Parts: sequence; structure tokens; C-alpha cells
Amino acid sequence: MSYAYLFKYIIIGDTGVGKSCLLLQFTDKRFQPVHDLTIGVEFGARMITIENKPIKLQIWDTAGQESFRSITRSYYRGAAGALLVYDITRRETFNHLTSWLEEARQHANANMTVMLIGNKCDLSHRRAVSTEEGEQFAREHGLIFMEASAKTAQNVEEAFLSTASKIYKKIQDGVIDISNESYGIKIGHVSQASSFGGRDGSASQPGGCCS
Repeated sequence: MSYAYLFKYIIIGDTGVGKSCLLLQFTDKRFQPVHDLTIGVEFGARMITIENKPIKLQIWDTAGQESFRSITRSYYRGAAGALLVYDITRRETFNHLTSWLEEARQHANANMTVMLIGNKCDLSHRRAVSTEEGEQFAREHGLIFMEASAKTAQNVEEAFLSTASKIYKKIQDGVIDISNESYGIKIGHVSQASSFGGRDGSASQPGGCCS
């Protein structure tokens, strides 16, 4: 299917926070309770629609283990968006966010849109990090924030779509130079028939600015 733009995403965060499960839920609409540790990088893609424009998301799911960090770093280059994930039931995954963010900002372009996701909100009875703490961290570092559950699919769609809306708005505002591939965006081509999307598992997103 043709697309107007292709956005490259990267998913980062500690091992076991549910990065691969979020990707699987978004691309395949399913939850896999037992998931092997990601070795290096996994890949997924899906079409979405923003303001009647078909947009392809190309999503790279990275390994959280220290031994794969050098591989992961190479994927920051040319990423338009990043999903930075922690597990609300494991305080240490939240404590490590600062170092993940420093690494992302060191290796990625300055205009990369970062969405902070507190995953596993279905396990709120085991919560170790409050929603307010997540909101405050996002506010302090200029991130979009959402709590989500890869298991129940709560806010998974919204996390990927609102990140894409933010990137699209940056294109409209001229903040991103789309001719420069280091920004993680490719211009596609759209046939009249497909310009309103909705097929091939695409999701519609109403227009307007997402904060």
C-alpha cells in the first residue's frame, strides 16, 4: 500500500518492561505472555492514517540488555520517534530512564519525538511508580506521557498514534526538514484511491495537536 510518509520509530527501555509486547499488540493486535528476550533488534510495521494521510510506521524494537547497547545505539540515528518504556511495577526501570534519555539525545537528532510509556498498568495492584511521577518526569524532560498495557491493549494504539501526530505537526510547522533522512522520515507517494486510508489494518486518527 502506498503512503504519504514513512516514520521510523525506535522502542527503548530496560529488559522485561514489555517493549516487544507493545510492538506485537500494535502491529498484530495480540499479546504474547511468554516472550523470548530480544536479541539485538526486532522489527514491525503498520499503516495508520493522520489527517487523511496514509502513514507507514516502521518500528524497531531494541534489546534492553547492556551487552546489546552498541547495536541499539546505531538505530537511534534516523529515528523520527522513540517510545521510552518502563514497567510501573519495577521502580528500577523508572530510575534508569534518565540514562536511556541521555543516550537517545546523544545519538539521535534533536527533533526526535519521545513518548514516555509506563507499561503494565493492568498490574496497578503491584504499582511501584505513581502516575504522577511519570507525568512529572515527562514534564521535566519535554516528553509526551501515557500509561499503557500491552496485555489489555489499553492506550497502546494511542501511544503510537499520538507520537505520529506530533511528528506530523512538526512537519506541517516546518520544524523537520523532510529532505534530510537523518530525521527518520521518508516521503512516499499516494494514489488517489488510497489517500483516505482505512484499509490494511490502518487506524484513523482525528486531526489536531496532541500535547
